[in-house]
Amino acid sequence: MNILDDAHAMQDDLAELRRRLHAEPETGLHLPRTQEKVLSWLDSAGLEISTGDATTSVVGVLRGTARDGRDPRAVLLRADMDALPIRELTGLAFAATNGAMHACGHDLHTASLAGAAHLLGRHRDRLAGDVVFMFQPGEEGHDGAGVMVGEGVLDAAGYRAEAAFAFHVFSAGLPGGLFSSRPGAIMSAAHRLRVGVKGAGGHGSMPHRAKDPVTALAAMITGLQTMVTRRFDVFDPVVVSVGRIAAGTAHNVIPEVAEFDATVRTFSDRTADVIRSRVEETLAGVASAHGVEVEVRLEQEALLTANSASEVRFAAEVAQAVLGDGGYRPMAHPLAASEDFSRVLAHVPGAFIALGATLPGLDPGTAPNNHSPYADFDSRVLSSAAAMYAELAIRRLAAPAPRP
Repeated sequence: MNILDDAHAMQDDLAELRRRLHAEPETGLHLPRTQEKVLSWLDSAGLEISTGDATTSVVGVLRGTARDGRDPRAVLLRADMDALPIRELTGLAFAATNGAMHACGHDLHTASLAGAAHLLGRHRDRLAGDVVFMFQPGEEGHDGAGVMVGEGVLDAAGYRAEAAFAFHVFSAGLPGGLFSSRPGAIMSAAHRLRVGVKGAGGHGSMPHRAKDPVTALAAMITGLQTMVTRRFDVFDPVVVSVGRIAAGTAHNVIPEVAEFDATVRTFSDRTADVIRSRVEETLAGVASAHGVEVEVRLEQEALLTANSASEVRFAAEVAQAVLGDGGYRPMAHPLAASEDFSRVLAHVPGAFIALGATLPGLDPGTAPNNHSPYADFDSRVLSSAAAMYAELAIRRLAAPAPRP
């Protein structure tokens, strides 16, 4: 039986694991019930298991038996495990009821990587090296990957992994079962912008006697949108979206202060290096024109997720070999979302790969998207994902070692 057939035979078990994870989602860096389920599933896979100190992460190392006297080598496979603080509205029989939701498909990531661990355990005689399984909490804004990198996951085999791979399912945008990726930037860097404006309060009927922070704030928001279209190359874009505005206590009172928070996305290191100065210049100019003071804080939340061209080519070849010519499609453009797998790719060559999980009968262009309370994912992709994880490890370790 080959890897894909073996994975298909596991499909029902993988779907059941996915349902159990989905029904009891946990958010952030501490996922004790999720960790418990993962450890139980891995118990008979033959892995060397360790857990995190600062998080409820799980790291497994599988020692291959086909080294043939070669230098030790390792490949890292990653799945994120955390959910989002969203009340689920899918109506699924196994829908979560605790106020959290696996609205981004991390339950599928976890189940498919757990399946890959069992597949590779059964086929360890084909592994010309070791495999590190990285089960990560806290991807949704908590930098769980950064924590795990700090705790040594990249060297969990006893030496540095030479390549790393991660999948991400999408409930819309891609047909079910289709893998897609691209070399270079695949997901943006993310920055959090916090802006405070201080003016002078007064009566709403006499704005000339006050210094209105609200009108200044409005001009700052529109000024930022103009700035990104006039100060940056359209082919190396910047995205600014304001998600929170706060000001005032009454309709007829000009407040003393106003504030807003925004997310800023960039797609190259060059743009990320200059975004701070451009934002500060723009906001300071608007503040001066309105006679108010402005405080600006711009903090990077996620690095640019940048794939290695060679690993993307390799992953495309594996997908086509395992699933046929229709199993892979190049991704035309990077996504404006962000990913802390970027922490891994900053140290190890690798590829972040999208996987379509749109439900049958739904249009990928209009289906509820990731992070929607209605988002649902096709569990039938689990066996293909598990097989792809396993084949990436086997074939990458069978290939010539990269030159130093």
